[in-house]
Amino acid sequence: VDECLHPDAYACYGICENLPGSFHCQCPQGTYGDPTTKGGCITIKNSFPASSGFILLIVALAAPFVTRKIQLQRLKRLKEKFFKQNHGLLLQQLISQNTDIGERMIITLREIEKATDNFDKSREVGGGGHGVVYKGILHLHVVAIKKSKIVVQREIDDFINEVAILSQVNHRNVVKLLGCCLETEVPLLVYEFIANGTLYHHLHVEGPISLSWDDRLRIVLEVARALSYLHSATSMPIYHRDIKSSNVLLDDGLTAKVSDFGASRYIPIDQTGVNTAIQGTFGYLDPMYYYTGRLTDKSDVFSFGVLVMELLTRKKPFVYRSDDGDGLVSHFASLLGEGKLGDIIDPQVLEEGNGDIQEVAALAVMCTKLKGEDRPTMREVELILENLRVKTEAPSCRAPCNWDHIPVQGVIQEVSRQYTMEEEMMLSASYSR
Repeated sequence: VDECLHPDAYACYGICENLPGSFHCQCPQGTYGDPTTKGGCITIKNSFPASSGFILLIVALAAPFVTRKIQLQRLKRLKEKFFKQNHGLLLQQLISQNTDIGERMIITLREIEKATDNFDKSREVGGGGHGVVYKGILHLHVVAIKKSKIVVQREIDDFINEVAILSQVNHRNVVKLLGCCLETEVPLLVYEFIANGTLYHHLHVEGPISLSWDDRLRIVLEVARALSYLHSATSMPIYHRDIKSSNVLLDDGLTAKVSDFGASRYIPIDQTGVNTAIQGTFGYLDPMYYYTGRLTDKSDVFSFGVLVMELLTRKKPFVYRSDDGDGLVSHFASLLGEGKLGDIIDPQVLEEGNGDIQEVAALAVMCTKLKGEDRPTMREVELILENLRVKTEAPSCRAPCNWDHIPVQGVIQEVSRQYTMEEEMMLSASYSR
């Protein structure tokens, strides 16, 4: 029997297919429902727009995750690029100095961000026009993290240079470099945290009372020890090039720590100096180095002498001008020569000090002689200050040596004419740059 021929007996309102002993009834294509009931097959409408809307919804929900994934991949590649670039520069610098710091000082950016709460502004503890210093906790130690603001090749070179120098320096009066992060365009440097701020801050605090004279004399000696070490005790002499009160840190016990070696330079041991681009701070800058571009150990000696004058007077070298328009160096030397040193010495120092004030003042003038060859070395300065500090005769020097005591009267007689900063500039025409 063909059931499809008898719809009244075998109801099928769709497509009927005869089968042996039976039949199969289904709704036409494009419909769905019950084909055995009249009107049971319903037409399917707008099926494509519904599915495409669902797909668009899925894409919209997934887009942020995909974008984030792409950004993370891009950031990862950028970190790898900077690390390769900076590590290459660092290794090149270290290899040139025959130094090996290995990977022990390499710190990841993730660790730095965690240590500083992602460089939170509340963690800032210092800095200036060229960078910011953050306080952080790294490996259970309080650290200072130096981050540069300006992205230029010179900044990168300075940071790499500082790593190369401080990685091989070990002295109690030089700030200790703990590591560096190379995953940013300009490397981040991590130092021991020195809690008591800069010498500049302590010296120029508001009010008549500052650091005691005893502390000032000890700090001067500690800075001299650090510079003497850098000049004569490292594998290759290191010239700091930017000695000033804001680059001397003080710890809880007011122990001096010389910092900021970005401008420092290695000098091959068989050379007495090297020609470089001028770097330093106005007021502390050696005029002979400024005129000639030739950096020697005596350039640091000059800056140190200005620092001593600053400690004696509490005057700021980069802004100070006498009534006659003289800078601190020339005015200080003139007053020493005229026997009127009391006119410029900090009243607190006059009250607390004794005869050693005159000798320290004479030493400062020696260090700031116009000609570098007329200045003592930092080793000789260290011995002089040791002698003053312990009130005993300084260790003898190898001949010829005229610095085992301070010839105060000789210095006073010699200072009959001192140069002003303007007069110093006029001398530049006498020296080839």
